[in-house]
Amino acid sequence: MVNRLDGKIGFPDAVGLYDPTQERDACGVGFVANIKGVASHGILADAYHVNSRMDHRGGCGFEENTGDGAGILTAMPDAFFRTIAGQLGFELPEAGLYSVGNLFLPRLETLRVSCQETIEQIVRDEGLTFLGWRAVPIAPDTANIGPAAQAAMPFIAQLFLASPTGDSEAEFARKLYIARKQFSGRLQALMPDDQLVYACSLSPRVIVYKGMLTPSQLFPFYPDLTNTDYETHLAMVHSRFSTNTFPSWDRAQPNRYMSHNGEINTLRGNQNWMTARQGTVSSPLFGDNIEKIFPLVEPDCSDSGTFDNVLEFLLLSGRSLQESIMMMIPEAWQADANMSPEKRAFYEYHSALMEPWDGPASIVFTDGHAIGAVLDRNGLRPSRYYVTTDDRVIMASEVGVLPIDPKKVVQKGRLQPGKMFLLDFDAGRLVPDEELKSIYSAQRPYGDWLARQKLTLDHFESAPAQSPYAGAALQQRMRAFGYTTETMQFMLKPMITDLRDPLGSMGNDSALACLSDKSRIIYDYFKQLFAQVTNPAIDSIREEVVMSLACFIGPEGNLVETTESQARRLVIPHPILSNDDLAKLKAAHEHDWRTQTIDITYNRHDGAAGMQAALDRICAEASAAIEAGYALVLLSDRAVTKDQIALSALVACGTVHHHLISAHQRTQIGLMIETAEAREVHHFCLLTSYGADAVNPYLA
Repeated sequence: MVNRLDGKIGFPDAVGLYDPTQERDACGVGFVANIKGVASHGILADAYHVNSRMDHRGGCGFEENTGDGAGILTAMPDAFFRTIAGQLGFELPEAGLYSVGNLFLPRLETLRVSCQETIEQIVRDEGLTFLGWRAVPIAPDTANIGPAAQAAMPFIAQLFLASPTGDSEAEFARKLYIARKQFSGRLQALMPDDQLVYACSLSPRVIVYKGMLTPSQLFPFYPDLTNTDYETHLAMVHSRFSTNTFPSWDRAQPNRYMSHNGEINTLRGNQNWMTARQGTVSSPLFGDNIEKIFPLVEPDCSDSGTFDNVLEFLLLSGRSLQESIMMMIPEAWQADANMSPEKRAFYEYHSALMEPWDGPASIVFTDGHAIGAVLDRNGLRPSRYYVTTDDRVIMASEVGVLPIDPKKVVQKGRLQPGKMFLLDFDAGRLVPDEELKSIYSAQRPYGDWLARQKLTLDHFESAPAQSPYAGAALQQRMRAFGYTTETMQFMLKPMITDLRDPLGSMGNDSALACLSDKSRIIYDYFKQLFAQVTNPAIDSIREEVVMSLACFIGPEGNLVETTESQARRLVIPHPILSNDDLAKLKAAHEHDWRTQTIDITYNRHDGAAGMQAALDRICAEASAAIEAGYALVLLSDRAVTKDQIALSALVACGTVHHHLISAHQRTQIGLMIETAEAREVHHFCLLTSYGADAVNPYLA
């Protein structure tokens, strides 16, 4: 932990080798709940002990009393808040039709008052009934929180809102979501760096207390939590350990619907695709208000916060908590021969809608009606649970967090990769993973939809591929695209003879591309991201079982819809297309799928201005192809000659990809690359990272 002596909130700006976007956490997570939904203060007390006994999983810096973050999510304590409301001079409607949200606001009174006035106006504009504010009682001295935490501490207030007459709980929750997205985004953008506007929670079912604390400080800091009138049937706790990162009040967990131990290592790609989907997403539940909730992923979110944002959107768009989690964290279904056809079809169908959120990650989630936990398909985070004779369920990152008489244990176990552990309060029971997933797998005929709609390369007629280059023409192309003797001898030849990526010793003592005296291709200026985390190695055996290169390409549908037409996409076994495969797609006319080829070369006599003009041209042609109804665009450098030089395929791909995102068109078309430039694994990784759906390395 670094003491923010500058007094600013959250992470520092990017400087030198530090980049705040690379923040990752390794934490302790767990929950205590009553299976029958019976609320008591004892659940809260148990949760305190669970979190405190995972204190070693949390972090602190040279100030032992400044924690990386700790928090608790509980059900709304109805009787407790009715007493508070009476003291504040107003009455609460029935449970489920009012909300109490914990908000972090600026410490400066003038800013805070202005923020509160803006919030009140926004919630009224959204048809919500404003009831009042409450300054949350805090005891920083009693909790003995450290100087760094005190310096960054916001003003903590509770916002009381009521549902308009006639709204259901779900409609009320959506209005709260719309209002929160508006005031959070609008106000935080206006705040100086040392002030914060953040809603820990704003829900009719649950409430979150958290901060830049250690687990043992949480309850002393918030006297509400030690009030015996505060009763709940569930309590989710979290202790944060910031791996090479900076703590902050808002990034403590739990988030609004979940807490997380681990890392979302597919984060950047998932964030970008969620942004791209804003161009096609619509929902009758939001109607014209859909624009008010953009961006779907709040800026500067951690990996956990981003996951929470997407989970919240799926829930409030009409999906259930269980289905949303199955979509985001699928099992390793591709190579599982024992999986039922119905469940396999569920996962395959939803993989056409959304990419998986892969960890390693152990995630606890709740909407107040149910609480559960899941490991991602890698299974590299510990999570264990107990069920007792007095209807308690204790789940945590490790055993021993609560003293339990072994005679009272009726069931115990650990979470398994991809499996869901779920407690349904409405039904008053634990729901087994197989039962739960069989219910959702059978809700719709996913297998029939895929059989009728899913396309493969076999659905397209064969077409003659362009003849391979040879002799002088081959030599000229190799020179034009930067091939070297080293490339041929040490990279391409082993792949042909050994059928695998060449092996080498650790360490690379060649000059960095930016310092090299030699001309280097653009790919050499990029390096693979490295996140320092405590994961077991993934060997080739586990990799084959858990991972897959198969991918859906082509136009996407609306993420919130579950219809047969959503399966109308092309699945390819891996993102590398052979010349014959590409020839099929270039000549395609079946199934209303057509490909528009875009030349990415320009005249060398036009110089730098010609390069910029070429980038502008290919972006315009890509947008025009979408408007003309093409399903695929192909960026090709085959037209290169001594006078026509090629844009780097990586530059062209990234430019078109981000242009289409900005134009809200990216998910309406598949983006393929036909290039002589790509020949190494690193090159293909970069092209797919910058938006390519498939690559044809026609020269390699």
